[in-house]
Amino acid sequence: MSSTWVIAQKELLDLRRDRLFAVLIAFLAVATLISVGVAAASFRTQLDAYNLYVQQLAASGSTTVPAAPQLFPLQLLRGGVEYLEILGALFAIVLGYGTVAKEKYRGTLQLLLSRPVGRFAIPAGKVLGLAVVWFIVVALLTVTTTVAILVIGNAPLQGIDIARILIAAVVAWLYLLFWSALAIGITALSHRLSTGLIVAIVVWLVFVLIIPQIGDTMDPDNQVPGGLFATLQIQKPDELKVLANFAVFDSIRNGLEVSSITKHFERLSFAFLGIKDKYNQQPLGLVWADMWGYAITLAAAILASVTFAVGFTTRRNLQRKIS
Repeated sequence: MSSTWVIAQKELLDLRRDRLFAVLIAFLAVATLISVGVAAASFRTQLDAYNLYVQQLAASGSTTVPAAPQLFPLQLLRGGVEYLEILGALFAIVLGYGTVAKEKYRGTLQLLLSRPVGRFAIPAGKVLGLAVVWFIVVALLTVTTTVAILVIGNAPLQGIDIARILIAAVVAWLYLLFWSALAIGITALSHRLSTGLIVAIVVWLVFVLIIPQIGDTMDPDNQVPGGLFATLQIQKPDELKVLANFAVFDSIRNGLEVSSITKHFERLSFAFLGIKDKYNQQPLGLVWADMWGYAITLAAAILASVTFAVGFTTRRNLQRKIS
């Protein structure tokens, strides 16, 4: 265990000196802040349009005033979650690949393998180091986005909102760790470092971009901005009746979506943050009752990814990188 922690400390020290890592995280933080600002500006535009409409109604003598749009602070994080699920996963792959590749490029791999450490000390240390790094990064992003909601969004937060943000932060940490561990295992298993990076990026393309996009495209409610059923002013009971006629199609679409870990991360985050209207302002217990299956699947994927990284980052596979 001491050897594992020593290697983890080495990874932390390396990443602290890595300018690329700092640039990537800074870019992710800026993108998240911009997304909060854009969402807040969009709501203010809606509010201004509503106020103008109310003034026009008053001028015409009408006494019927529609309900004002409500700002739900955590819904400002939608863009940040989407950036994290796409760019965060890509950055996690780059870091996971880098933990193996840098040892060869710096000429330290042979020295590292000459040390009397346990069989799993090297991969476990690398995974542990990245776990600590991502914990720190997610903590900083959580603080940044919380401050952005208060300052940029000018929206108050309650205690329950902070709890929801912390739950989403834990989910994000596990999601990023999954991709880093997967990249470590793929890179170690590949005969060439470049091949490992290419394979990892192909996996990212398929499960982060292609499969979720196909599922979204197959969803009829996503064909019109604001929702097809809402645009046609179809009530929820009637919407369910329509969808009942396409149960098989919807099952295929949903099955395709949930085959991607990205959708598990997205659905968990959207539910606990209340970004999805169905769970907005709902008790955490009710959200958990609907989402526990996704949480278990995500945890199982993390365990499988870490096991894959530790199990296949063997001395034999690493030694092939020396030649």
